[in-house]
Amino acid sequence: MAHDHHHHDTHGPAHGQGHGHGQGHEHGQGHGHTHDHADIDWAEMAPHLEAQAELYTPLYRQALDWLAREVTEPGLVVDVGSGPGVVSCLFAETFPGARVVAADGAGPLLDRARARAGRLGFADRFGTLAGDLPGALSELEYPADLMWASQSLHHLPDQRAALAALGGHLAPGGTLAILEGGLPARFLPRDIGIGRPGLQARIRAVEEDAFAEMRADLPDSVAETEDWPAMLTAAGLKHTGTRSFLLDLPAPLSDAARDYVTTSLSRLRERIGERLDAEDRATLDRLLDPAGEAGVHRRRDVCVLVAHTVYTAVRTV
Repeated sequence: MAHDHHHHDTHGPAHGQGHGHGQGHEHGQGHGHTHDHADIDWAEMAPHLEAQAELYTPLYRQALDWLAREVTEPGLVVDVGSGPGVVSCLFAETFPGARVVAADGAGPLLDRARARAGRLGFADRFGTLAGDLPGALSELEYPADLMWASQSLHHLPDQRAALAALGGHLAPGGTLAILEGGLPARFLPRDIGIGRPGLQARIRAVEEDAFAEMRADLPDSVAETEDWPAMLTAAGLKHTGTRSFLLDLPAPLSDAARDYVTTSLSRLRERIGERLDAEDRATLDRLLDPAGEAGVHRRRDVCVLVAHTVYTAVRTV
C-alpha cells in the first residue's frame, strides 16, 4: 500500500490528464507545447485543469470501461501524472475494491485530488504520492496491478526508459495503460467566415513544430519513433491492445464546454500567437473578442471533437 505523501516536492516533468497535457490537457488547441513547468502556477491553473478533465470525462469513462474488461479486480491502481485527480477518482469509482494512488510532481494539484476523493467518498482508499516521476514511484509499498499514464511520457527525455521504469513498478501480470497521441481537438469549421479558411490546421502545424522543439530541448533528450507498441515491447512489456476513444460535443455547446474552448484558445494565443502570421493572429484575436459576434463567446458553430489513443501492455515476469 502506498503512503499518503503530503510534503511539497519540486515539480517533476511528468503530469497527466486534466492539467494541460493532451487534448484533455490541451496539447491540441490550447497548450501550444511550450512546456516550462517551473514557471507554472499550479494553484492558479488547477481550476481550469479540473474543469477540462471533467469535460473530457465521457471519453475517460469509455477508456476505463475498456480497461475494466482487461483488468479485473486490481488491488492497487496508480495514476502517474494525475493532475488534480479527476481521472484518479474515476478509477476509484470504476474499481470499488481497489486502492488508488494519484502521483504527481505538483503539490497544489494533489491537494485538489485529495479533496475531490474526500467529497466523493473515496478517502479511505485514496492516497497521493508527490515527487519527480517516475522516480517517486519507488515509494510505493507494493507493485501496482494497473498503472495509468496520460500524456505525461512525452515530457520525459527518454520515453523508452520511462516505460521500463513504470513497468518495473507493476506486479507480475499487471497492466500499464498509456494515453498518448490520437487526433487533435477541433473547435471550429474549416471556414469560419473570417480570415483564411483552415486556421486550426495552420495552428496545429505551429504546435507540431513547437512540440518538436520542446522534445529536442529536454536535457539528455532521446529521439524516438512514436511507435508506442514497439516502445512498450522494447521496455520489456507485452503489448496487449490499442484503442482510440472519441469525445464529440457538437454545437451548440454547454456553457462549460464553451468556457473550455475560450480558455484553451486564450492560452494558445499567449503561448504560440507570435508564431502565427499577422492575418491568422488577427483572426484569433477576433475569435477571442467577447464583444464580437464572430467570437467563440457568441458564435453557434463552436464544438469540441477529439480522439485519444490508449495503449496497454502487461508485465509478464
